[in-house]
Amino acid sequence: MYFFDHHNKADNPQLDFSWRRKLLFAFMMGAMAMLIGRAIDLQVINKRFLQKKGDTRHISMVTVPAYRGEILDRNNKPLAISTPVHSIWVNPQICKEYAETRPKNIPQGCFELNNATFATLAKILNTPTQLITKAFSQEAGRKFVYLKRRVNPAVVSQVKALHLPGVYFEPEFKRFYPTGEVSAHVLGFTDHEDKGQEGLELMYEDALKGHPGSKRVIRDGKRRIIENIESIAPPVPGQDLYLTIDQRLQYLAYRELKSAVKEHHAQSGSLVMLDAKNGDILAAANYPSFNPNGKKSLKFIRNRVFTDKFEPGSTVKPFVVAAALDGSFIRPDAIIETHGFFRVGRRLVRDIHNYGYLDLTTVLKKSSNVAASKIALAMPSDYFWRAYHNLGFGELPGIGFPGETSGFLLDYQTWSDFEKATLSFGYSLSTSVLQLARAYTAIADDGVLHSVSLIRREQDQDARRILSAITAKRVRHMLEHVIKKDGTAYQARIDGYRVAGKTGTVKKSVAGGYSSDSYLAIFAGLAPASNPRLVTVVLIDEPTGEHYYGGLVAGPVFSKVMGGALRVLNIAPDDESTMPLLLARKSS
Repeated sequence: MYFFDHHNKADNPQLDFSWRRKLLFAFMMGAMAMLIGRAIDLQVINKRFLQKKGDTRHISMVTVPAYRGEILDRNNKPLAISTPVHSIWVNPQICKEYAETRPKNIPQGCFELNNATFATLAKILNTPTQLITKAFSQEAGRKFVYLKRRVNPAVVSQVKALHLPGVYFEPEFKRFYPTGEVSAHVLGFTDHEDKGQEGLELMYEDALKGHPGSKRVIRDGKRRIIENIESIAPPVPGQDLYLTIDQRLQYLAYRELKSAVKEHHAQSGSLVMLDAKNGDILAAANYPSFNPNGKKSLKFIRNRVFTDKFEPGSTVKPFVVAAALDGSFIRPDAIIETHGFFRVGRRLVRDIHNYGYLDLTTVLKKSSNVAASKIALAMPSDYFWRAYHNLGFGELPGIGFPGETSGFLLDYQTWSDFEKATLSFGYSLSTSVLQLARAYTAIADDGVLHSVSLIRREQDQDARRILSAITAKRVRHMLEHVIKKDGTAYQARIDGYRVAGKTGTVKKSVAGGYSSDSYLAIFAGLAPASNPRLVTVVLIDEPTGEHYYGGLVAGPVFSKVMGGALRVLNIAPDDESTMPLLLARKSS
C-alpha cells in the first residue's frame, strides 16, 4: 500500500489539491476578518455617530401645546375658554408611496386617493378642493402640510372615517367664546396660531398665552408617533383673567342697544356702565357686533366705547356749572338772562327757545346754550381748561385697551371767546364714551373722580377729589330735574328710583362744518340719585326717522338698562313718590 501511494503522487502531480484548500482557507479567514473589522467599526469606532443618525431618523422632539388662560367675568362666569381640538395634516410623501404601490399594497379599509376622495374631504373640511389636491401632491421634500387647523371633534371623526393614508391628527387648543357677539368687542379674538388679535386677547397676550412644553417621542417610518420616551418640559398654562364685567349686565346692555339701533335705523350704538364707587367697568357694549367664534368683518371689530371720539354736546354742561360753583365764579342762587341768543364777538350762540331768566337748575333742565356760555365766559380760561382736564378730557383713560383714544382738548392759550363759549355746550372738544362716563363718577361719588378698569382690583388707588362734596351734591340734585316731566329726559326715568342725568343732541362734524341732518343722541346718567351706585352713558349714532334727540332716543335705552341693572344687583329703590306705583305693579 505504501508503494502504491508513493507511486501515485510521483506519477500524478495534478492530483494534489492542497493549494485549493489553502486558498479557500485564506478566503474564509479574510472574509471573517472583514466582518470582524466592520463589526468593530460599527459597534466601537462609529457607534455614537450611528446612534445619533438613528435617533435623528426615529427619535424626535414634539411640542406640547399650552392651555391658554381663561377670561372670566366678575362672578367667575367664563367668557373665553380653550377647548381641546385637533389640527389635520398630511405627509405628501406617504401619499406618493401609497399611489406608486397601488393597487397591490392598498391598506385594508383605505380609501383611494383620487379626485372623488379629495372632493369629499374638501366638503367635510369646508375647504376648496384645489387646496386639498395641492396638499396631497406637494413636491419631494415636503413631509408636513396642514389641511386645516383646530378642527371640531365631529369633523375630525368624519375625516378619520375616511382612513386616508398619510393623514394625521395633531392635538391643539381652540378658543371659544360662550357669549358670542355680546362681549365680542371687549374680549377680542385669537388667530389661527391662537395669538390675541383684538381686545383683551391682544392686550393681555403675554399673560394669557402660556408656554408650550416639549417631549421626546419615537416615530415610525411614516412619521407616526409610536411611543413617548420622556417629558422634557411640561407645558405651563396661561394665567386666567378676572374682569370687572358682569355678564348679566353686559347682555342686558347689548340687547337694549341692539333694539334701539334697529328701531331708529341708526348707524351704531355704544353703551358703558361703571360702578360709581370705584370706576369698575360693569358693561361695555356696541352694536353692530361680530361673532368671535366665526368669520369677522373688519368693519365691526372696533370697540367704539374705548376707541371712537365725538363731541359730547350738552352732556358737559353739568361740569361747567360745577366748575363755576366750586371756583365761586357764580352763586348757587344765581339767575341768568338768556332771551334765546347771545352775541360772542361776531358770532351768535342760540337756544331752541327763548327761556328768559333761568336759575342754575333750569339751565340744566332746559339745556340752555346761552346760559352755559355766559357761565363759561365768567371763568378764567386757564381755570376752565383745568376743570375739564381734571375730569380726564384730553388724556387717555389709562386702561391700556388697544386703540383707546384720549379725545381732544385744545390748549386754553389758543381759545377765542367763541371757542370758549362752544366748549361749554360740548363742541370744540372730543371725548370717548368711556371718558364721559368716567367724568360723571365725580358727580356720582361726591366730587371724587375714579380711574376706570376692566380687571378686578381690591380698590381704586388712583381716585382723586376734583370737586367739593357740596358742589357735586348740588349739581346731582339739579340733574334730577332733567328727568322730570318738563325736562329733556323724561323717557330716562326708572320707576322706584331717583335718577340724575343729562341729554346731548350733537350735530355730527363733516368736512367744512357740521351736518344739518346727522346727529348723535347721547344720555349720561346715574342712579340711585340719593346715593349713586351706577353711572351709564348711551350713544346712538345717526338715528333717523321721527326722533333724534338724546332724551327720546338714548334716554329709553338708559332707563331699560339701568333699571334692569339696579334690580339684578338688588339695589334698593330710593324714590318714595313712585313707591306705591311700584308696589302695585309687583302685586299685580
